Amino acid sequence: MKKIWPFTFYFLLYSAIAFIAPFIVLYYQELGFTGTQIGLLTGIVPLITLFNAPLWTGFADATHRHRLLMSLGILGGVITTVVFPFLNAFAPVFIIAVLLYIFVAPITPLADSATMFMLADEKEMYGRVRLGGTVGFGISAFAAGLFVQYYGLRFAFWGCAALFFLGLIVSQKLVYGQSETDSPTIGRARALLTNPRWVLFLVAAFAGGMGMAAYNNYLFPYMMELGASETTMGLALTVGMFSEIPILFFGNRLIKFFKSYGLLMLAMGITGLRMLLFATIETPVLVLFVQLLNGLTFPAMWVAGVTYTDENAPAGMSATAQGLFGAMVMGFGAAVGGFVGGLLLESIGGRGLYLVFGLTVIVIVVTVALIRGRLPAEN
Repeated sequence: MKKIWPFTFYFLLYSAIAFIAPFIVLYYQELGFTGTQIGLLTGIVPLITLFNAPLWTGFADATHRHRLLMSLGILGGVITTVVFPFLNAFAPVFIIAVLLYIFVAPITPLADSATMFMLADEKEMYGRVRLGGTVGFGISAFAAGLFVQYYGLRFAFWGCAALFFLGLIVSQKLVYGQSETDSPTIGRARALLTNPRWVLFLVAAFAGGMGMAAYNNYLFPYMMELGASETTMGLALTVGMFSEIPILFFGNRLIKFFKSYGLLMLAMGITGLRMLLFATIETPVLVLFVQLLNGLTFPAMWVAGVTYTDENAPAGMSATAQGLFGAMVMGFGAAVGGFVGGLLLESIGGRGLYLVFGLTVIVIVVTVALIRGRLPAEN
């Protein structure tokens, strides 16, 4: 059961996310929000994750209240997604979006921490467990695309809430590790944050979050510019999901061959390449072919990042370290990608947006690789 419960939880969690994440910018556009307002919602709000995720997970490690905090986070997600579609003005939508991010920020880091603990001596199998999220996202994204096309965007929020609630039930089966060290938490955190390799890893994670935000938030508006239907948009996500399956299933072999940091950098390079390809495309059908690269972008980066974090986390700080990794990806990186993306979408369109982000990600990856190569060898 050490694999089935985390697998099921990821399936439900990412099924819920698939109901709103790809459609959220379209929903904001439907409400008549400007590009600047959309940039604030998709960019500034995720900054909450930058501070909130490490706080939640750090508190969980310090008090051993992982399950309670997980339950509160998911329950808050249920309530906010139920209320979300009843709001139309920018101010209340901004407030409910802030609350949503506050609640959901610790969910993935806590789940990753529990999964790595439950896998024990099979940690390299994380990718196969995380595959549950990929399958759930792919199935739900296509289903949500059909429902949204026929019933409207508001339906997506209630579908998300229902799946969150099911995830709440399954989350009670997750098991979390306990600290066996008497070292002060602050001291262990300081040691982690002063490690230059860890800092460079967080910079790479930031680039991953920026690329993720550009993809998740603006793929559908970009495809709409190309003339794609809602069904084609959902199909694009499904194609991307199928490309993730072999990567996650054989993630253990990729980790052994490239090592966790090497796989991370490879994934970031392909992330930049995919966005540059998006910048050259003129028809929706070609997007489906580029989506075949999806498995080697964020999914590979996330498997590598979670593994690297687990390998380098100080004793008793697994959830905290995962929270820091998640904060750089889902917080800082997503904030920059979301906010700048909104401005770019309004000023130069979807293709220009992906050109800028593609070049930026590649520059960051090359810079990190060069700096890390000049560091002294580890003991």
